[in-house]
Amino acid sequence: MSAPAPALSVELQLPLPQFSLECVFQAGPDAVVLFGPSGSGKTSVLDCIAGFRRPRQGRVSLGEHQLFCSRSGVNLPVRLRRIGYLSQQSALFPHLSVAQNVGYGLLDLSPAERASRVEAMLERLRIAHLAGCRPAAISGGEQQRVALARTLVCEPQLLLLDEPLSGLDLPLKTLLLDALFEWQRSRAVPMLYVTHEQSEAYSLARRVLVMEEGRLVADGPPQQVFGAPIRPEQAVLTGYENIFDAVVEESHPELGTMTCRIAQTGLLLESPLANRGPKERASLAVRAGDILVATAPPVGISARNVLAGRIGRIEDRPQVSELRVRCGGDGDSGVEFRVHITRGSLQHLGLRQGAAVWLVIKTHSIQFLRSQR
Repeated sequence: MSAPAPALSVELQLPLPQFSLECVFQAGPDAVVLFGPSGSGKTSVLDCIAGFRRPRQGRVSLGEHQLFCSRSGVNLPVRLRRIGYLSQQSALFPHLSVAQNVGYGLLDLSPAERASRVEAMLERLRIAHLAGCRPAAISGGEQQRVALARTLVCEPQLLLLDEPLSGLDLPLKTLLLDALFEWQRSRAVPMLYVTHEQSEAYSLARRVLVMEEGRLVADGPPQQVFGAPIRPEQAVLTGYENIFDAVVEESHPELGTMTCRIAQTGLLLESPLANRGPKERASLAVRAGDILVATAPPVGISARNVLAGRIGRIEDRPQVSELRVRCGGDGDSGVEFRVHITRGSLQHLGLRQGAAVWLVIKTHSIQFLRSQR
């Protein structure tokens, strides 16, 4: 077993066509998720760390070893950085067997040691029976297992994973993740895992870095990053479908709440207490799945926010139906809420376009954001 890899330190500045990539972060010998929408700069960060792209300014280091430094002119070649990089494409050599592909990065070892390392890794990923096959003769999932084996067998000091398991079925994805994290934990190697799926971010790491347009906009545990965003941009990325500009009307410290009016409407919402005074502007966020729907005015409930509205349209979404409900006015007046309910609830309640409904929102389902959109 190799010695534990040192911590990763990154400072990058790189002009891109749509924006300038600028990010600074450190990572210890743990798994860290790099999260964000497509085109936010996640892959560019990995490419700069791996040496496939040269930043305009900055530095990349593993412990005391500099991989890149614009100030001192250091730019270590890719082959000397001891980084394992795995993307969605397996990029196997079509003319080599599975065993030869896995052992390709071990050509400096003796044939006996190389064969031993390759055999052990193939067994670990349960593909030893494919050792003599060419890539064209095996499935896409098996090809990705071979690519993972080739990445790990070289004992990298840093793992960079760019959505490597997207498109794989759940059982195979689970198998590969188990093998990957067992290997990572046994060697205490820093790992950056790129994804745009919240479910993966929750399950894969205790720390999430959120990127938007080349910048890091959040850094913390997934429960904090996704459950309590502090900026409107972050709220959008982490699944808050409803974001409203608002004005604080009253503060109730003794109750732990305050009353806010949605901007340019008369709609009032009770939200958790925040560091804002009367007449100050704010932004509020609510998940579509945290809003309940009633077909009659609800009574005797603990939720403090009940808004009368009318369904503007109903759209089918994966696993849910989305209602667009306008509250506080018709046409362009008022404000539109996006609400997610199950198809069973849609049928049971007999909801249709134009129907009058009441939206129920618990106070602590409203997230108070730091700044305006």
